[in-house]
Amino acid sequence: MQRPSQNAMRASPSTTTSRSADRPLSILFVGTQMAVGGAQRLLLDQGRWFHSHGHDVSAAFLYDKQGLQQLWSQGLDFPLLRLSTIGYSGNVFKKAVGLIVGWFRLWSVLRRGKFDVVEAFTYDSNLLALPLAWLAGVPVRIATHHGIIEGFPRVLERLHSALVNAGIASILVNVSRKVLEQAAAAGIRREHMTVIPNGIPPSKAGEGRGSESRAELGITNDDVLILSVGRLVYQKGHEYLIQAMHSVVREYPRAKALICGEGPLRGQLAAQIDRLALGASVRLLGDRLDINRFLHSADIFVLPSRWEGLPVALLEAMDGGLPVVATAVEGVEEVVQGGAQGLLVPPEDARALAESLKALIAAPDLRKRMGERARARILEAYTIDIMCEKYVSLMRNLMQRGQPQR
Repeated sequence: MQRPSQNAMRASPSTTTSRSADRPLSILFVGTQMAVGGAQRLLLDQGRWFHSHGHDVSAAFLYDKQGLQQLWSQGLDFPLLRLSTIGYSGNVFKKAVGLIVGWFRLWSVLRRGKFDVVEAFTYDSNLLALPLAWLAGVPVRIATHHGIIEGFPRVLERLHSALVNAGIASILVNVSRKVLEQAAAAGIRREHMTVIPNGIPPSKAGEGRGSESRAELGITNDDVLILSVGRLVYQKGHEYLIQAMHSVVREYPRAKALICGEGPLRGQLAAQIDRLALGASVRLLGDRLDINRFLHSADIFVLPSRWEGLPVALLEAMDGGLPVVATAVEGVEEVVQGGAQGLLVPPEDARALAESLKALIAAPDLRKRMGERARARILEAYTIDIMCEKYVSLMRNLMQRGQPQR
């Protein structure tokens, strides 16, 4: 028998490239803190998607702020690492020690892991993880930008821009076009950036409205339940929702507002509720791990933020079939289109917020139509499949090209 020639035994360049393009990727997703929040949900959702599609996935957080590692790990089929147990609470010295411990452990993970891709999910994790990934020789290093960060030091913003422009981050992924413009204004060159909107796992079609959850909260089927989800911080503008409810309940006393989230402004918001005598109409529920229960119990979703990137809470509410009243900011305007899925109002305008809420309370049929269009909008453009397919394409292109892709 004649032996195959040496040339015949070698794979052609096109065959080699094709096999390389199709092979599973080894990916490390990096976040700063384990806590209830949109960036954390995105990280875990991406991890689940990539793992379910045959890729080798690990996730790492610098610290566990809210004691969530054990709970989260139970629902994951890939490793979830807590890099430091020191310093997430305590004085500045302990925090500094914790940061150093976490940084060195991350370096060890990167050196051992031989990852193809590292993706970081916040400005802090971009700054902490991607230089180490670059030093460790990770081929693709993806930074992400989810919108303006309240109180982020100017010197660190400049350092972040330099990190991206110098190629230490292979590319900066922005969650909306307006967020990209913010990054450009901060000095990041456009050729080092792209846009991939956030996406979520769609809920099951036809899920009910959660009458049991309403009953547990003392809310009847005759009440109109208004839901807002977000950290109790300046950015989220919850004080304008509370002020708006003072007007709403005068005309619609059966209107009830629930605010899910925790943060430093809790005391201030609670005092505002007491001052306006809204204790029976507005409730602060704190951080909740069962947000879906409230989404399927509510009638209207409200997002009163001063600014946003592309909030996961908004996408989840629309996927749940809720009409939206939101401020016309950044990525929100890209999702909620021309009044089809909800009503947009100016930021910091309690009167406009109140009038929009009243308009939807008075029109159940309109709420239903907007909710149906809201869910259709998510399925059309903002699912986890759509988002992650774009990330896969970006990762493979960056690996092949070895340079930032626009």
